[in-house]
Formats: sequence, structure tokens, C-alpha cells
Amino acid sequence: MDRSTLLSNIPLFESLTPDDLAALSARLEERAFAAGEAIFAQGDPGSTLFLIQEGGVEISVGQGKTRVVLATLFPGQYFGELSLMDGAPRSATAAAAKASTLLALDRDDFKEFIKKDPDAALLIMAEMGERMRQTNELMTRQVSKNVVEEVEEKATLGQRVADRVAAFGGSWTFIGLFGGFMALWMGTNAISAIAWDPMPFILLNLMLSTIAALQAPVIMMSQNRAGEKDKALAENDFQVNLKNEIGIDSLVKGQQEILARLALLERHAGAMSGQLKVQTLPPA
Repeated sequence: MDRSTLLSNIPLFESLTPDDLAALSARLEERAFAAGEAIFAQGDPGSTLFLIQEGGVEISVGQGKTRVVLATLFPGQYFGELSLMDGAPRSATAAAAKASTLLALDRDDFKEFIKKDPDAALLIMAEMGERMRQTNELMTRQVSKNVVEEVEEKATLGQRVADRVAAFGGSWTFIGLFGGFMALWMGTNAISAIAWDPMPFILLNLMLSTIAALQAPVIMMSQNRAGEKDKALAENDFQVNLKNEIGIDSLVKGQQEILARLALLERHAGAMSGQLKVQTLPPA
């Protein structure tokens, strides 16, 4: 895939003319990264847009056990585009998932390109505004996954039976039924002339011991399942809260910076248009 085609796949540049894409692609710098090598870290100064020509890239936040992979990108995709506008610190870490070849567009080269082509600046501004609207719509419509349903779908028949046995064994219905059964058993054997289990009710004690021995591991199986659900819920809550925090922070900062840059680009485009008109006026 040639460089102009790669640039045209980026929403920020898809409205540019072929000539503009060719001029901008000439400013791309090829960079190679080994598998596992960091491209940039969270908090590093941002000044470069990257396009993936070959290989793959993982975008993540956090370190060690708190590391969360937000996305895995492949050839034809891009990342770091907001740094072209604001130069703010990186909000995530990017590392090569395998040996990769990237095309880098530096912020200074992008600014020089904008200064030389005001019409292209206006097209980029329109794409930025459209992307902001799509991002806002996505943030309002996106929902979290139901991890409990996912755990339930993966449950085996034995696990489902254990859950139902534990649920019934811990209910007032079970207590009432079993209490009534024990009262009937003991009352009948105490009063009846033909007692099949006279006091001290050895057969009843054997039955109770057997039921308790069978019920205990079943309840433990159900408790383990509940622990797995709680762990999945906690992990999902952590990831959702982390992504929401990062997303909201990035969205607020990004919108503020984009609006400031849009105003700057608009003023610059107006100044350039005025200069062009002055230059084309006939001599008096």
C-alpha cells in the first residue's frame, strides 16, 4: 500500500485532494521497530502521527498487573493523530506487537504543510469537527458487557446443578421442608408401637451425616463459582472505570485543544486568503 493511500485511510485526511495527499505523504519518515520495542510511553511528549505500514502495534495503559490493552492495530491503521494538533503528553503507551515498519508524520512538517495550503487546512478542520460529533455519539451509546451472563454461558452442567442445589439448600423452603420431615420422623418413631428408628434415632443421624457430607462440597463448588463471578465483575469494573477516566479526560482535553487549533487554523486560513487577494490585484 503506497503512502498516499495510507494517508487517505485516515479520517483526518480523507477529504484531501490527490495532490495534497502526495505532498503530505512526501513528508512521512519511515521508522522500524523490533517486536516488543516501545514506540512511545504514556506521558511522553506527543508530536508525531504514526501509520502502520507493516507489523502490528498494541495500545495500552498502566504497567504490570494494572496494564490494560485498549487496542491492537494492524497495517493500514494509525495512532497518535491528536498530537499533531496539541503536542500534549501521550495518554497511552504504544509498543510493537511484532517487527513493524511505521510511517511518522512530525508535527512541524504538518504545520508547514498547513501554512502552504489553506484549502487543505479547511478540509482537515471539517473532518475534525465530524470526528468530534461521532466520538460524542459513541460515548453516549456505548454500553459495558455483562460479565455475569458470559460466566453463566460457559458454566458446565455440574456447575449449574451445584448452583441450584446450593440455592435450594440455603432457602427457607428447604429449612421448612426438612424441619417438617425431621419432626415427622422423630414423632412417628417416638409414638408408634412399631418404630423403625427408635431413639436416639441412629438411622436419622446417618441420613443427616450423609446429606451434610454430600451437600458441603456442592456448596463449596457454588461458592467458588460465586467467587469467579465477583472476580470477573471486579475486573470489568476496573477496566470500565479506567477507560471512562481516560476517555473523559482525553475527550475534554482533546476538545479544548482542537477548538483552540481550529480557531488558529481559521485565522491563518483567512490571513492567507487575504494575502492571495492582495497579490492578485492589478497595479493602480
